[in-house]
Amino acid sequence: MDVQWDTLFQFGVAPLELIIRGTLMYWFIFVALRMAGRRDLGSLGISSILLLVLISEAASNGMSANYQSVGEGMVLVGTLFFWSVFVDRVNYFFPAMRGLLSPERICLVRDGVMQKRSMRREYITESELMAELRLKGINDLAEVRRAYIEETGEVSVQRRRRGRETGA
Repeated sequence: MDVQWDTLFQFGVAPLELIIRGTLMYWFIFVALRMAGRRDLGSLGISSILLLVLISEAASNGMSANYQSVGEGMVLVGTLFFWSVFVDRVNYFFPAMRGLLSPERICLVRDGVMQKRSMRREYITESELMAELRLKGINDLAEVRRAYIEETGEVSVQRRRRGRETGA
């Protein structure tokens, strides 16, 4: 098979179109995942999953000649990296935007009492919560001062022991 070096980096689709396509797909999937909530406890963050999926697809198309050139795949992957870094920077430098771009932590247990409304909102069952607490070495809700589902989906716990409170 003869490689056509002169066409390897030529664009069959305008780079601006690739940037627009990448941008539209990134934000569509970001919003869809954000609306879906954090169903899987202890999972990767939304933006990490999104970036991995989109980059694998974009890179795959660029490598398998679904694009006319490798450059087209590179532009699309670069666009996806740009938006991922941009969202992280906006979250860091503009705290007021965090509510839109990343989920807030939600209290699941307060002073040994399950917060049913919060659990229902995240579709977490009592058995799932108790399994997460057992993984942290807690067998009784009375040991828990606070338990939160963090933005990554991981459960963090503040313990209550013999009149004093500690973090775990």
